[in-house]
Amino acid sequence: MDTFRTKIARFVDHPKFQGFTTFVILLNAATLGLETSASAMASAGGFLHALDRLALGYFVVEVMLRIVAHGGKFFRSGWSWFDLAIVSISLLPQSGSLSVLRALRILRALRLFSTIPALRRVVGALISALPGMGSIAVILGVVFYVSAVLAAKLFGGTFPDWFGGLGESLYTLFQIMTLESWSMGIVRPVLEVHPWAWVFFVPFIVVTSFAVLNLFIGVIVSAIQEVAHAEPKPPSPETEALHAEIRSLREDLQEVLRRLPAK
Repeated sequence: MDTFRTKIARFVDHPKFQGFTTFVILLNAATLGLETSASAMASAGGFLHALDRLALGYFVVEVMLRIVAHGGKFFRSGWSWFDLAIVSISLLPQSGSLSVLRALRILRALRLFSTIPALRRVVGALISALPGMGSIAVILGVVFYVSAVLAAKLFGGTFPDWFGGLGESLYTLFQIMTLESWSMGIVRPVLEVHPWAWVFFVPFIVVTSFAVLNLFIGVIVSAIQEVAHAEPKPPSPETEALHAEIRSLREDLQEVLRRLPAK
C-alpha cells in the first residue's frame, strides 16, 4: 500500500500533472465565461455543458488522488481545504432553490491560486499582511468617521444629498477618496457656496488617498518580500559542484575502507 501511495504521490506532484490541472482550470473558466453569451449557448450550449461536466469530473478525481497520495497530510494544508471546498460546492445540487449555486461554479477559477506557486506566494503574503492592514484600516476608519461627522456639520445644510447625514457623508467622502469626479462633481460645487471648503477637502484627500492607501501598499510589498526571502533558494552551481565532490570523496573513502584487510 505504501508503494502504491508513493507512486500516486509522485504522479500528482509531477509538474506535468500540475500543469495539466492548470490548463483544465483555465479551460473551464473560459467555458463558464462563454455560457454567459446567448449566441454561444445557442450554437454550442450542449458542448459547453459537456466540457463543464468533464472538468468537474477531472477535479473530483484529482482531489481524490491527492487524498490517497498524501493521506492525513492533505487535511493539514489550508490550500488543500480550499480546493476541497471549491470542488464540493460544485457537487451540490444546482436545481430548485439551490439553482443560484450554478453561478458559483466560476469559483473553480480561484484554484489557480493553489496550483500556480507564484500566485500562492502572493496570496500567502496578503494573508500574512492582514494584521498590519487591519491596523491601517482602523486608522482609515477613524479618519473617515471624524471627517464624515465634520462634513455633515459643515455642509449638510446646503448639500443634503451629499452630506445630509452620516451615511451620505461617508459615501461622498469615499467617492472623493477614490478621486472619481471629486473635483468638478463635488468639491467645486461646494466651493461655490463655501469658498473656504478647500481647507477641509485638500487635507482629507492627502491623508486618505495618498498617505493611508500608500501604507496599505507598503505593508503588502513588505509582506511579499518577507515571503520571498523565507523561501528556500536553489543551490548555486558552485555549491552543487562542491556537494558532488564531497559525495565522490566519500564514496572513494568507503571503497578504500572496504579494501582494508580485516583484523
